[in-house]
Amino acid sequence: MKLSDRIPGEKARAYAHRVILQNIIDLELPPGSAVSENELALLLNISRTPVREALIEMGRLGLVEIIPQTGSFVTRIDYEIIEESKFMRLSLEKSVLRLFCEQGIGKEDIERIRDNLRQQKKEADRCVEYSIMMELDKAFHRLLFESVGKIRTYEFLQTQMVHFDRLRTLAYRTLKKAKVDQMINDHENVLYALEKRDAELAEMVMTRHLTRHEIDKKELDNFCPDFFTQIADM
Repeated sequence: MKLSDRIPGEKARAYAHRVILQNIIDLELPPGSAVSENELALLLNISRTPVREALIEMGRLGLVEIIPQTGSFVTRIDYEIIEESKFMRLSLEKSVLRLFCEQGIGKEDIERIRDNLRQQKKEADRCVEYSIMMELDKAFHRLLFESVGKIRTYEFLQTQMVHFDRLRTLAYRTLKKAKVDQMINDHENVLYALEKRDAELAEMVMTRHLTRHEIDKKELDNFCPDFFTQIADM
C-alpha cells in the first residue's frame, strides 16, 4: 500500500478516505483483497474511527463490501457499473466537444491542450510509471471541460469514474506501451478535429477513445480473472 503525507489541516477521515481511495484505484489494494481497520489505522497513524468511516464511504461508492463479523473487502471490477460510468462520461464529453467547436475556443486554450500532449509524448518516451500517464490523461480531459466553462461538471464526473479508473489502471499496467501510444494518438486526433471545428469528427474520435476498454476485455480478463465480477463478454 502506498502512503502519502497528510495535508496540513486535513481531517483524519478525509486523509483516510483519500489514501484508501487512491490505493483502490491504483490497485495497490486489489479487487477481492481484505482491508483491515486496525492495519490501516496503524499505517496512517490515526485512530480506527476515521478509518471505519472512510470504509463506510467506500461502501457507498461500491468499492468496498463490509460483511458483519467477517471483515471488509475491496469489491471486484464490475463491467455493468463501468458501462454506466462510460455512458455518463461519453455523453458529457461529446457535449463539451460540440460546445468547443461552436464557441470557437481561443488560441490560448488550444496551446494549453497542445502543451499537455507534448508532456504526454515526453513522458511516454521516458517509459515512466503508468500513474504519471494517467494524470496527464485526466489533465487532457479536464482542459476540454475547462475551456468551455464546465469545470464543475468535470469535477462531478470524476466522482462517478472511480470504477472506470480501476479498469484504466489495469489496462495501463497490462498493455503498457501499446496502451500509452493508443491514448496519445487518440488525443492528437481529438485536438485535430477541434482545431478544424469538426464536431462530428471530434465526437467519433472521442467515442472510440472512451470505448477501447471493450476491445481490451478479453486480454484483461485472461490476465487477472479474479479481479472481475464476471467473465467479460466478447
